[in-house]
Amino acid sequence: MQMLTETRDAGSGLPPHGGKLIVGLASTSEQLREVQALRYKVFNETFQATALKNAQGLNVDEFDDYCDHLIVRDTTTACVVGTYRVMSPTAARHLGHYYSENEFDLSRLDHLRARIIEAGHACVHPDYRSGSVIMMLWSGLAAYMQREGCDYLMGCASVSLTDGGHHASAIYRAFKPEQFAPSEYRVIPHIPFVLHEVKSAQPAPMPPLLKGYLRSGAWVCGEPAWDADFHSADFFMLLPLSNLDQRYARHYLK
Repeated sequence: MQMLTETRDAGSGLPPHGGKLIVGLASTSEQLREVQALRYKVFNETFQATALKNAQGLNVDEFDDYCDHLIVRDTTTACVVGTYRVMSPTAARHLGHYYSENEFDLSRLDHLRARIIEAGHACVHPDYRSGSVIMMLWSGLAAYMQREGCDYLMGCASVSLTDGGHHASAIYRAFKPEQFAPSEYRVIPHIPFVLHEVKSAQPAPMPPLLKGYLRSGAWVCGEPAWDADFHSADFFMLLPLSNLDQRYARHYLK
């Protein structure tokens, strides 16, 4: 595994063995298969979509061979416990498009293509969701962006539709005006998710990834797309590093 940033104590909320976590980039085919196996486990549990199931127990697509794969590993168990797939502008040119372009028209962002890193397929093992792993993945993203000389991060944050879409609709309705991107950065979903009216006054809990984007200073770039394979509503997020909240900047860009 190619190291990117630091090691860290596993901390509270993790299994009792303690241990340390390390973050880096997958550098072998065996490590990539570990990533694909973790994605398969997490995605099937989260989205419960039959289209994701296969006999190999791996989540694989055409982008895997073009992208880099951030992995967080528990050094005590040697298990991969978190992953994030990242695509550089060079990789996007080689493949011909970003993953997000399967779901959104990104033409308004054409002038930024040489400066954008795309992150996607984030997942964390169910036993490691105290916050330490996602923080390490974000630190790895920041190091990767610095290495590639990019100052924009984009990606989709998915919300499961297993409840019929009420949760996703409530989240969208709860966004504040300042959390939406300026009009020149808006994107258009190819297949929009039809938003429901929200009747409950209770705030909708944010998924950790979406919450992390918003806390860091990312914009929501319009209405969500419907992802039929994952049975999810996907929110397109854009984070200019100039927007990065200073508390997070001190941590991620140290």
